[in-house]
Amino acid sequence: MSFIDRIKERARADKKTIVLPESMDRRTFEAAETVLKEDIANIIIIGTPEEVEANSKGLDISKATIINPFTYEKTEEYLNLFVELRKSKGLTYEQAKETALGDYMYYACLMVKAGDADGVVSGACHSTANTLRPSLQIIKTKPGVKLVSAFFLMVVPDCEYGADGTFIFADSGLEQNPDPEKLAAIAACSAESFELLAEKEAIVAMLSHSTKGSAKHADVDKVVEATAICKANNPNLKVDGELQLDAAIVPSVGSSKAPDSDVAGKANVLVFPDLDAGNIGYKLVQRLAKAEAYGPVTQGIAMPINDLSRGCSADDIVGVVAITAVQAQGNK
Repeated sequence: MSFIDRIKERARADKKTIVLPESMDRRTFEAAETVLKEDIANIIIIGTPEEVEANSKGLDISKATIINPFTYEKTEEYLNLFVELRKSKGLTYEQAKETALGDYMYYACLMVKAGDADGVVSGACHSTANTLRPSLQIIKTKPGVKLVSAFFLMVVPDCEYGADGTFIFADSGLEQNPDPEKLAAIAACSAESFELLAEKEAIVAMLSHSTKGSAKHADVDKVVEATAICKANNPNLKVDGELQLDAAIVPSVGSSKAPDSDVAGKANVLVFPDLDAGNIGYKLVQRLAKAEAYGPVTQGIAMPINDLSRGCSADDIVGVVAITAVQAQGNK
């Protein structure tokens, strides 16, 4: 069974309710049709009858719950909740109404905050900022989590490395240039995400252009410091660095370059030193190795809110919905 088929199977076993707020995009409805047909999750689509009709022609979304925010009976409750959550920022009722009805992502996050849904998937036609801003304002971060970050779950075909070709690449979608504290937090969150989604022990490599002092540079020092912080904060986690990519995943190279490491040559969670490296890295593997790339999946938000690449397909959305549902199961 493939990785994503296993995720779908787990999602079916304890079905969650996922909101799709982008009713202005046909891919939303194509994905919803597949999710409902495969019984992966319950689906809520936010939109007016006109938006739904215009973008769902020929598709069977009869099992989806369609919510028109302008007429839904709970809209007043959601707006009052929004005002309460943002009263310290001076949000008025009229501002809340204008924001939530003008941007369905805010409305979707309010539904999750109110307990009427378990997660949100958006971003097919909106920027990452427009997807994450409402979630941080309304749902906020998990207790004890220092920052929100994003990863891609990579499944590389016919690959002997990682967990049978399955990896997490982080941060590949959000945190531009994390300092050592943030890099350590990304590593710890990514390990937790890997164990939830892949159901295997996380083995975390802190990547660099240097392995164990082979190069001297401030960029290397950052990774070394981040590794030390991560080890101190997570004594039971298998994490090591700084490691070059080949030393991290290829056993023969790992044993040669870092013979005393319990991570080198075995890593399945790859923590990149900055967003440039992470984003370039996942796209290289996706395109050249024809890997499946699911994400960017966010971590650190109190409830699962996931962003999509604007170039995503309907099948990509289906995969992220399934991952979001499994994340919601892990929130129990």
